[in-house]
Amino acid sequence: MKNKIPLLLFTALSFSFSVKAQEAIKLYNGKAPGSENWKQKEAQVYSELFKTEVVYNVTEPSVIVYKVPEGVKNTGTAVIIAPGGGFQSLSINREGIDLAKRLSEKGITALVLKYRLLKTISNDPAKEMMDKLKDRAAFEKSTVPLVEMAAQDGKKALQYVYENAAKLGVKINQIGIIGFSAGSTVAMQTVLNNNSNFIPNFAASIYGGVSAELLQKPLPKLNTPLFVCAATDDQLKLAPRSIQLYNKWLEGGYPVELHMYEKGGHGFGMGKQNLPVDSWADRFEDWLKYHKLLN
Repeated sequence: MKNKIPLLLFTALSFSFSVKAQEAIKLYNGKAPGSENWKQKEAQVYSELFKTEVVYNVTEPSVIVYKVPEGVKNTGTAVIIAPGGGFQSLSINREGIDLAKRLSEKGITALVLKYRLLKTISNDPAKEMMDKLKDRAAFEKSTVPLVEMAAQDGKKALQYVYENAAKLGVKINQIGIIGFSAGSTVAMQTVLNNNSNFIPNFAASIYGGVSAELLQKPLPKLNTPLFVCAATDDQLKLAPRSIQLYNKWLEGGYPVELHMYEKGGHGFGMGKQNLPVDSWADRFEDWLKYHKLLN
């Protein structure tokens, strides 16, 4: 027992250090514009409905930076990761941190985006969202102002990476964004509805629900490569929107890759179901390698 105590202490200290080594960066000086009067407090809880940790009531947008570890060759690539959750919460692990850790270990600087969300009045944001989805049209209408704020947060995250590229060890022509579900809307807003100088060099949409209005926006001036992935049996019936997004890129002659799995449902993220969809992140890495964004 005596020999085990120092080992346990060392393990605990090592874990503590590894967590603290990741840097959380606020995206705005002071209050984020448009939500200055928000009083809700950010919180995190395990969702029984989603079977994963979720963050809710985000009022101070930020990015959690996962730098390339020592001993790993830096590719110079950076990826902003926008988790989903219906703009009510963020699937912070399965659609954020788990992917960030994997990419950083492959030499990519990964930044998990925490964008602003609808107010949750209970401690169960997943249930609140599902209740609202019973009137889907009303719910989507209610999210319009929030989507604009979240999109601004995504653009602000891109600005941060561009302006701190040297500090992060990132090449300014290798900065991209990937979004899951609602996070895909945030990601594609930075591609299709962005008048700034901070535009992604590549993008990925994972079971996204990009609106018809956003799909009507012109293609970006950059010949932006796009990776699209979803499952046919998506419970939210969003699979056709992924195909529409793919077709938009295809018709414009832009580089695009689509993976549509037969089964996987909505929200598979980095989870495991013993299905072919479990390997989607491998296909994403293959795509990154093809575009010389990953060694």
